[in-house]
Amino acid sequence: MSEEQFGERGSNQQWAPDKLIEYPAVFVWPPNPLGLMRYILAVPGYIFPWHLAYAVMGVLVWLYLTPPMETMQSFAISWVAYIFARNIVMITVIYGATHLWLYTFKRQGTEFKYNGRWPAKGSGVFLFKSQHVDNLIWTYLSGVPIWTAFEVVTLWLFANGYIPYISFEEHPFYFIALFALVPLWRELHFYLIHRLIHARALYQLVHKTHHNNVNPGPFSGLSMHPIEHLLYFSCIAVHWIVPSHPVHMFFNLMHAGYSPLAGHAGFYKFKIGKNRYMDATGYLHYLHHKFFECNYGGGSIPFDKWFGTFHDGSKEAELRMKARLRERGKQLAEQRAKRAQAKSN
Repeated sequence: MSEEQFGERGSNQQWAPDKLIEYPAVFVWPPNPLGLMRYILAVPGYIFPWHLAYAVMGVLVWLYLTPPMETMQSFAISWVAYIFARNIVMITVIYGATHLWLYTFKRQGTEFKYNGRWPAKGSGVFLFKSQHVDNLIWTYLSGVPIWTAFEVVTLWLFANGYIPYISFEEHPFYFIALFALVPLWRELHFYLIHRLIHARALYQLVHKTHHNNVNPGPFSGLSMHPIEHLLYFSCIAVHWIVPSHPVHMFFNLMHAGYSPLAGHAGFYKFKIGKNRYMDATGYLHYLHHKFFECNYGGGSIPFDKWFGTFHDGSKEAELRMKARLRERGKQLAEQRAKRAQAKSN
């Protein structure tokens, strides 16, 4: 298997797959039951491999790596520090292993890498002029502490009965349905906060830190300004309102914490053995980092198609995006001219 079988690398070292991005047959009219079932059971699809992986991680963390409920009824440094240390270790192992494999040992070189260049060094836009060091600082000194804070508060609320709780024994169908709905909630929440922080003022103050990673790597996924981390991990607050079980919260949290890895690794496929590859499914979000003004969402809900910001990887989509940006620039210029004229009058 080689990258030439799936796409083409241009003279600018950018590799693009031949297959254009398509939304699955979920939110379509007329309904397409067969297409929906294919998407649910496909690999990659709605369940396999990523959502199932995050769900299993959530279950295992809840069962084996979380203190008993009675311990968490009152705040104590011991159990809070344990959760923080557990999150540090998990991030280090999972993100770190991916970075070592792809970027330190370079086990597959630039094969299937969207950008043929390696992460920036000596660039003034990054802390200590190193993209990797910058990503590590924002991930460990902002991302993991804020992630842990949301987790600790939510577990304390569950332990004291301050938020609605359900069990599998009492509500088996609802319990299972929540597992199916968590990824959709994550898509909705991510799209809303992502559009918010792309507003001009918030972008410069907050989101620019993340978008400095034009050529992202694994740790770029959680490399964010603290305000963005607060907004991003606020997806966990839904469990303060909607009746759920801690295991659903952990599924939500694993999804938020680890899905950025596949979306920012920078590769179309991961090499996992001799001539064996696994789909990374990160091209849609890579295009967002490349062009900035497209593909704000992702997954099953076609927000970008509905609101005219979808980029499927084609030249036609790039032309449409540029035309839309020119039109928006023209409108902004007209608005500025009108304000200036109003002031002069």
